[in-house]
Amino acid sequence: MKWNAELYDDKHAFVFQYGESVLELLEVKPGERILDLGCGTGHLTQEIQNHGAEVTGIDASADMIAKAKESYPRVTFIVADAADFHFDEPFDAIFSNAVLHWVHKADDAIKCVYDSLKPGGRFVAEMGGKGNNALILAATQQVLEKHGYPQLAVKKPWYFPSLGEYTSKLEKAGFRVTSAYHFDRPTLLQDGRAGVAKWLNMFGDAFFEGIDETEKEQILAEISDLVEPHYNKNGDWYADYVRLRFVAVKEN
Repeated sequence: MKWNAELYDDKHAFVFQYGESVLELLEVKPGERILDLGCGTGHLTQEIQNHGAEVTGIDASADMIAKAKESYPRVTFIVADAADFHFDEPFDAIFSNAVLHWVHKADDAIKCVYDSLKPGGRFVAEMGGKGNNALILAATQQVLEKHGYPQLAVKKPWYFPSLGEYTSKLEKAGFRVTSAYHFDRPTLLQDGRAGVAKWLNMFGDAFFEGIDETEKEQILAEISDLVEPHYNKNGDWYADYVRLRFVAVKEN
């Protein structure tokens, strides 16, 4: 996926703003070595450093890493794949916000995290869970099929596991899951109705491969029509986010 770092910061800041509550679970201690897995443009990575940790941010997007380096030149940022990374020196903790649902090779990612932690190290993360954005995804599939794109309608850009599914993977890898939550979190989209199209342009570009801009605009308008009764709350539009949040500890 090609990320637009400027659009991400401008219209989708809620991603890292909501991540601040996940950061509280990390309970950063001064001097700890911490990895921010899927750091994006680096806002939360900088917050971790502000708490006194020695932090490294990794992301698969070179554009995101370039933006992060520009914004926070005193933080270490590296382009790396969440399902295929290695560090010689282990970390006290690994943090991840709104990233793991992009990683279809979940077992590989969990193994990389486990191998990169010290014994007793903690893995603190939030991701999209089962049911995340179900309304907008159903509307997208319906409209794409109507326009004659069944091959695009069946695409699955994300991996939204249930609590039991993901925590079982963590336990199988050797983690002890100390807390896990699966909860609804309606998320305000910027710019009202236009926020639906902007959300899909930012995160769902795989659904529109090969579609010309004129038809794409029509498709996006029809998707917005379908979700409006569910999303529009007195002029504010809320996406149907469902999140999975957990804390897991590497067994000694």
